Amino acid sequence: MSLADKKCVPCRGGVPPLEAEQAQRLLRELDAGWQLNPLGHLERKYSFADFAQAMVYANSLAAIAEEEGHHPDLHLSWGQCSVEIWTHKISGLTESDFYFAAKADRAYDNQSKP
Repeated sequence: MSLADKKCVPCRGGVPPLEAEQAQRLLRELDAGWQLNPLGHLERKYSFADFAQAMVYANSLAAIAEEEGHHPDLHLSWGQCSVEIWTHKISGLTESDFYFAAKADRAYDNQSKP
């Protein structure tokens, strides 16, 4: 089962964030372009032909976020949508963050790109 097929599990707090080696292992399972930013959050920038396509993508992620109960930070600009993911409750990463990242990649692959 791929990461994108797994269901995000809501974090209630009280669990430790993933260890660095676990996060690196899961990072290698994602499409190219994902990185850990200086805060330790997952981050990727997606490119589109124009603002409208970037907005379509952002809206598709909003629908996935509501379905999964897992909400990323989205940064939208002309021809770009950046996605930043971490589990706010624990100020770190959980496996569900990687599941959502894989779902974001799948949504991107299913949408026309530039």
